[in-house]
Amino acid sequence: MFGVCLAYPATTIGAVLCLIVVAGALLAPWLAPFDPNDQHIIDRLVPPGGDYLLGTDAYGRDVLSRILWGARISLAIAVSSITVAIVIGGTIGMVSGYVGGQIDLIIMQTMDVLLSFPSLILGLIVVALLGPDLINLVAAIALTAIAPFARIARAPVLSLKERAFIEAGRALGFSHLRILFVHILPNILSEVLVMGSLWMATAVRTEASLSFIGLGVKPPTATWGGMMREGFENILDAPWLSIWPGIAILLLVLGLNMVGDGLRDATDPRLRGET
Repeated sequence: MFGVCLAYPATTIGAVLCLIVVAGALLAPWLAPFDPNDQHIIDRLVPPGGDYLLGTDAYGRDVLSRILWGARISLAIAVSSITVAIVIGGTIGMVSGYVGGQIDLIIMQTMDVLLSFPSLILGLIVVALLGPDLINLVAAIALTAIAPFARIARAPVLSLKERAFIEAGRALGFSHLRILFVHILPNILSEVLVMGSLWMATAVRTEASLSFIGLGVKPPTATWGGMMREGFENILDAPWLSIWPGIAILLLVLGLNMVGDGLRDATDPRLRGET
């Protein structure tokens, strides 16, 4: 990772942005000047400055404290959902490509059905059916990402399973599970992880979008999308309520995309000479 940052300056900037957000989330109990849910009605809608560096919301809650604690929710949902998608989607893709034939055709057609839904719409349907909850939100976002990871895992398996070292494993009597997870998985892991870093940004955007329309984590838990929705009610009188969480989302998504692009360029031999 350090070598990638040196070779691709944009990746360094992205990594720094991500580290700032992660550090803010991890150190929220010490960095936040107030409890994120403490209400000071007498100080409601105080503009940025003074004791409230980023101002207060309609309930007198400190915006900076809520952004720091909200970073934990955004990161937890993004990491959890993409991890689930990598495990499930990657396994489906490997098995589909390795088995081939009609099973491969059926599985990929099922994945095509999932891909036909925009990620936000599919997530909205799942959360609306299951109800707004942290676990349901993770499940919904993971479901939107399973098909892309199945596709990215399947493609290299189709060529790898015909390679000499795989044929040798079969000749030695290795089980299909051993061939898949010991010999094939390490050869496709880098591509899957690069895809994961890019989809982390999508997961952050999807979580913020669902929270903005009221299908995220229930209040008063601080989330960036929820803060933007609450601030929208006072957008003319207190624009900072939506601006600050919007900037936080922008920086995290930008950082994740820059890191993902750098990792993709570093792992793809066709792109190494272009930067």
